[in-house]
This record gives sequence, C-alpha cells and structure tokens, in this order.
Amino acid sequence: MGGGGAGPVPAPSRLFGTDGVRGTANADLTPELAMSLAAAAAQVFGAAAGTAGLTAVVGRDPRASGEMLDAAVVAGLTSAGAGVVRVGVLPTPAVAMLTAELAADLGVMISASHNPMPDNGIKLFAAGGNKLPDHLEDAIEQRVRDRADWSRPTGAGVGRVTELPDGAERYAGRLVGSAPHPLVGLRVVVDCANGAASAVAPEIYRRGGAEVIAIHAEPDGLNINDGCGSTHLAPLTAAVTAYRADLGLAFDGDADRLLAVDAAGEVVDGDQIMAVLALAMREAGRLTKDTLVATVMSNQGLRLAMAAAGIALVETKVGDRYVLEELRASGLALGGEQSGHVVLPAHATTGDGVLTGLHLMARMAATGRSLAELASVVTRLPQVLVNVPVADKHAVASLPAVAEAVAAAEAELAGAGRVLLRPSGTESLVRVMVEAPTATVAQATADQLAAVIRAAGSG
Repeated sequence: MGGGGAGPVPAPSRLFGTDGVRGTANADLTPELAMSLAAAAAQVFGAAAGTAGLTAVVGRDPRASGEMLDAAVVAGLTSAGAGVVRVGVLPTPAVAMLTAELAADLGVMISASHNPMPDNGIKLFAAGGNKLPDHLEDAIEQRVRDRADWSRPTGAGVGRVTELPDGAERYAGRLVGSAPHPLVGLRVVVDCANGAASAVAPEIYRRGGAEVIAIHAEPDGLNINDGCGSTHLAPLTAAVTAYRADLGLAFDGDADRLLAVDAAGEVVDGDQIMAVLALAMREAGRLTKDTLVATVMSNQGLRLAMAAAGIALVETKVGDRYVLEELRASGLALGGEQSGHVVLPAHATTGDGVLTGLHLMARMAATGRSLAELASVVTRLPQVLVNVPVADKHAVASLPAVAEAVAAAEAELAGAGRVLLRPSGTESLVRVMVEAPTATVAQATADQLAAVIRAAGSG
C-alpha cells in the first residue's frame, strides 16, 4: 500500500545539515516531518535485509518539544516495521554508545544541541553508533520526498516498542570504567545547561571520586541552554570562584561538547583540552602515531604547542563529522574542535563532553597540576573573524588580487600567525580569519584582506 500521513511534509532544498536535521520545533521540524524522516531511515537501513528484525534506539534531550517529536519518531520507525528501544533523556553520546552496545541497526537522538529551547533536531547514527555518511543521508532524504512509493507492513509486521530503564546506568558504568586515574581530591563545578546530562554527569564524576557541585541541573523542558552551559560561561565562572573549586565544566544541551574554566575562572577551550589529553595519551603510549586531528579553525597556538612536543597535527574541514571520518580512516586516537567537541575513539564513537571532562580531571589528579598549568602548554594567538558579503563565495579565493593579498599577509606574518579564507556554508559570505601575535595586527590584517575581497568579489 502507498504511504499515508498527516498532511504534506515540508521539502526544503536539503533536510540534513552538518549535524542532522534541525529547526524550530513544530514549525520547521514538524511531527509529520519527524515521522516521515524516521520511517525513511528505517526503510533505507532495512532495504538490504528487510525491516523485519530492524532495531532502532531512540533518545532525546529534555526540551519540551522532544516529547512530541519522540512520539512522532517512534511512530515513524514502527510504521516501517522497525522495533524501537526507547532510552529517554540521555546525552547524545550515550545514545550512540547504546546503539552499539545493543547491536541496534539505527540510533536516533532528538536534540538541537546548543540551540535555544524553541529549536529541536534529529541526529541519526548507523550501526556501531557512527554518524551517517553523506550517501545514506541522501538516500533517506530521497525516501522522504518519494513517500508515496512506500510500502507499509500490517499486522504482526508493525514494529514494537520497549523501554530501556538502565540506559543511564550502562552509560555511567562505561565512562567511570574508562577513567585512567581516580578523581579524588578534586572539587569541580558542573554546569549541565539544564540539558541531557543533568542527572548522569554529576553522578559519573562523583563515582570517579570528585567532589561535585552541580548547577543548572534541573531541566523543566523550557530552560535548556537558557543563560547557562557551554554557550554562557559567566555563571560557571562565578560558581567556580565562589566555591573555590579546582575547575568548572560546562556542557551544551546534549552534552556532546565541553568547555572548561580553571580555578581563576579563565576559559579553557577545546584546543587546550585536546593538547592536555594529547600529551597525557602520548605519555601513556595511547596516542596512535603520535598524531592529533583538529579542524582548520583550531588556533595556531595548538599547532605550535603540538609541534614543540613532537606531536603531528592532521587538519580537516570544519565540523566534527570530518574529524570523525579522519580518525576512523587513519586509525587515530584523539581529535576534536576548538568549540569543545572532543572525540576519544577508544571509548566513544562521537564527541562526548562528559567523557572528555572525566579524562581531563584524571590528568589533573594524576599529575597534581592545576588546569591552568596544564592548559598553559597552548598559548592562544589572538584570532579575528570578519565576514565579507560577495557575489560568488566559491570563486573569490582564486581571484588574482585576493591570492596576492593573502600571500602578502602570510609573508608579513612570517609563520607567527596565519590566514584562512572560508566560504560560508549558508550565506553569500567569505569568512576571513586571521591569527597573529597581537590582536592589533590580527585586526589590521583581517581588515586589509576584507577590503581587497570586498573590491574584488563585488561584481
């Protein structure tokens, strides 16, 4: 039979962005779209072996619209014949982990990560808890558009739903068991962003041996990321100094990223966290090929620090999916982004803020050194970003006048900084990023390049 449904499904130019499907819940991301997307995913994943026996793990963050979208996703999956294991409110990496542990064919996380509460999103994981490659996303999207051709099971062929009450315990046990050193002696403030890690993260760190002060750990469905978490660090900084803690950790709404602050309230970003972990892993013989993976947006200070330590750095395009692809392709052990997505493939298949915080604190406890001292291995260069409107964002970098200006700027910096031109993924802009020894030089260089680009790319 042809597929029915509650009204037409919106069909934007591309459903999938860099991290799943995302939009304003019940406006852009409707229950109808969520149901169709889930059914399409089940169809695509079951195409080879048939949907009979296909299993999907479904989790969400605590935002209110997640309840609605969870129901729609479960309906879509079961309507295509897939069995569903609902794990409730858990971090994104926990859903990925459980997808692998339960040998499920598909994982679905309903979250808009660091976005404000009105937004929501759907992230999909393949078997093993891995992010989907582009060709699978394309196939799912095509199924959504061709839904009139779907065939639906009836009777006993309709999928069934079960609950997994111990999902959080399984995740906690896995993480605590991964810690290379007890956290005894550390006092940490944890800002849970009123998000998916509100219950499980403080418990994991307490089991690890730390004294934990949890803030913004009372989600009500509406307060996720609201003036808190990794996008709003001021409350965490204040709490760290007020409680005289050794450090503070901040997650985003689905806890796949982490930023930290030291005892003095200074921010420790993803680049610095990666440097601390890279040195620890190299010392323990666990940094495969003595190599770290980072994106082109990582600060030059990270590159200089790794070079000084004899650690190679492989660069990828911006986006944690590209970091993950490189880690898998090259069999490497550590990678991430300046924004705080850090991936430890020995323990997780995606960025995991809770795991990263655990290993960061383990390094502090093992060495007896403060976070400020450990993070000081990276001296961050001042970074300036200027957005320049242009007619053709992809052609600008190859224009002779622009190429000459970039070459001149790089010669002037003489290895003490760098220039990066990058077309915006969503707007007709070229992003000009300059790092230099001083903020004044960085700003002046960025402004000069922007002027050249503006003149050359306006036609």
